[in-house]
Amino acid sequence: MKICVTAINGSLDSPIDSHFGRAPYFIIVDPETMEFETIENRGVSALGLGIQAAQAIAKRGINVLLTGKIGPDAFRILSEKEVMVVTGVSGSVTTAVKQFKKGTLKPADAPSWKCQKD
Repeated sequence: MKICVTAINGSLDSPIDSHFGRAPYFIIVDPETMEFETIENRGVSALGLGIQAAQAIAKRGINVLLTGKIGPDAFRILSEKEVMVVTGVSGSVTTAVKQFKKGTLKPADAPSWKCQKD
């Protein structure tokens, strides 16, 4: 299993970034060994940033995404790729993974953020 967690920096001790598409880093964690890989979110300032981030995560074979909130397009893409999306997550990357393993974090059934139209 691979868990992706949105993060402010590239370590397991990092606080979770509250917004999927704008997260500077994605930490991909093996929940059994806690081995991890850090990926910089290069699309953080691009248009369609949530879509680009979702596509990049889906290509890596991620099973679960832990984040604060996620927009509708990214949520749809990840759902179509059968990635379980868990929103409302806070604390550190390590804490979030441990909470998920204990079963205290539940999958989202809808996006948790709506795009603002000008």
